[in-house]
Amino acid sequence: MCDDVTEAHNEALIKSGVLTRRTFSAAGMATTLAACVSTPSDPKAVVERDVDITTPDGVCDSYFVAPASGKHAAIIVWPDIGGLRPAFREMGKALAQSGYAVLTVNPFYRSARGVQYDATKETIQQAMGRTRAFAGVLNASPDNPAKDATAFVAWLDKQKEVDTGKGIGTTGYCMGGPLVFRTMAAQPNRVKAGCTFHGGGLAVTTGTNEQAKANSPHLLIPKMGAKAVLCCVAQNDDMTDPAAKDVLKTSFAAAKIPAEIEVYPANHGWCVPDNGAVFNKAEADRAWGNMLKTWKMAGMA
Repeated sequence: MCDDVTEAHNEALIKSGVLTRRTFSAAGMATTLAACVSTPSDPKAVVERDVDITTPDGVCDSYFVAPASGKHAAIIVWPDIGGLRPAFREMGKALAQSGYAVLTVNPFYRSARGVQYDATKETIQQAMGRTRAFAGVLNASPDNPAKDATAFVAWLDKQKEVDTGKGIGTTGYCMGGPLVFRTMAAQPNRVKAGCTFHGGGLAVTTGTNEQAKANSPHLLIPKMGAKAVLCCVAQNDDMTDPAAKDVLKTSFAAAKIPAEIEVYPANHGWCVPDNGAVFNKAEADRAWGNMLKTWKMAGMA
């Protein structure tokens, strides 16, 4: 999940005036988010619906959106610590407009349904006071994300909008980054590409928590069947743990999985438009473009 040191650094930048909090009005939020999200120059018409997916641990409320006609490669989106909300719906819609069948899930369904972070009333840092506990329930066992991934893939493969002849991709933001790794490892025959954006704790190799090191997501890389992986690292995450990117590069190379690991000149949370002061549209657009290239590399275009 989000690293306390990184979040403290973001807060310090805000308090010093280097970054300025950005607030939303309820009335203007949808328009603002749509303007901030990367969209294709020739967007496809899409259809969208809220769905419930049964897992071994309950019912996961999710958002599904896909082009209005044809069959398409599927993508599973794991949101950040703020959970499934309007910002991630807009991002999912933009992906669908680019030609993909997109399932954005509520990672906290074991604890609560619906929106947990309302950007019109609070900041992401304030919401984290609640959602960290939800994330703890999700990550109480490494088996939980694997069970979820298996259920999501099975659900997608039954949808008429999904081309099962193509691999599935998955993206994750903040705490969703490790969930991308666990999804690729749990379903190596179906999940052929993964993209992480300011993912937290992808390679845990230091510290005194032996359990965390033993369950580090990077140890799952040999189990993956991915054809392409993208890891977009925040500059202040890299400052906290500069060795992590090298561990990832070495691990993917050893597994012979093509992987691009890059430190972006932006701070943790920069890709999500309602993440306040840290959102960086220019770098978010660049990361988005690299994500689309990753899907093509994996044969999902």
